[in-house]
Amino acid sequence: MATRDLATSAQALLDLHRPGDPGVFPTVWDAWSAGLAVEGGFAALTIGSHPVADSIGRADNEGMTFEELLTRVRQISGAVDVPLSVDIESGYGESPERLIEGLLDAGAVGLNIEDTVHSEGGRLREAAEHADLVGALRQAADGAGVPLVVNARTDVFLKQVGDEADRVDLAISRLRLCADAGARSLYPVGFHSDDVQRRLATELPLPVNAIGNPAQGSRAHFAELGVGRVSFGPLWQMNLAERATELLTDWH
Repeated sequence: MATRDLATSAQALLDLHRPGDPGVFPTVWDAWSAGLAVEGGFAALTIGSHPVADSIGRADNEGMTFEELLTRVRQISGAVDVPLSVDIESGYGESPERLIEGLLDAGAVGLNIEDTVHSEGGRLREAAEHADLVGALRQAADGAGVPLVVNARTDVFLKQVGDEADRVDLAISRLRLCADAGARSLYPVGFHSDDVQRRLATELPLPVNAIGNPAQGSRAHFAELGVGRVSFGPLWQMNLAERATELLTDWH
């Protein structure tokens, strides 16, 4: 895809980040699931590392390589014509320039970058260290002429870092640094109470990504909480797996 087309697609993705009127980007793992989502009327998609890894027999948390992920991204971008954002976990040990180059070449215009470093025992990057990585990704994308949407993620809730009473403040402080560094959306990943989700959406300076379960809840509920973007993580794939098991039960 030409740089001009990628830039247009990246802007279209960013325009779907609307606090209080969130874009819902189903998390897909192959051309088939992407086609289902687009046929269902969704205007952009996320490509999840966990479901992609499951689909190729690899473990989550960087059990697959960046090249294996890019193979799937190319298959998906060749099958559907909507903006794609890719979960690149903690970066697979690649340089920011290589990450951006690979994503753009594969047809993606957005990324998730998390602050857990799987190749180093699952340590959490320091706040400034993660913001610096976000800034380097921003610089590489801008240098390529594409306003790629960097979705900066923190795992402080998943890892239960620090005291629970201080965790929201910690997440907000970390993600504000990422916003200053050039992120376009912020992802305090986890399942939050309504009060916490509303606070995150209110106090963070950019659209907030929430994780939704397509079998529960609703877009309207996330809209009321001020969320700007909803993705499904591995939950859509997991729900389909449960349904498939039910369908096959009487056949063995």
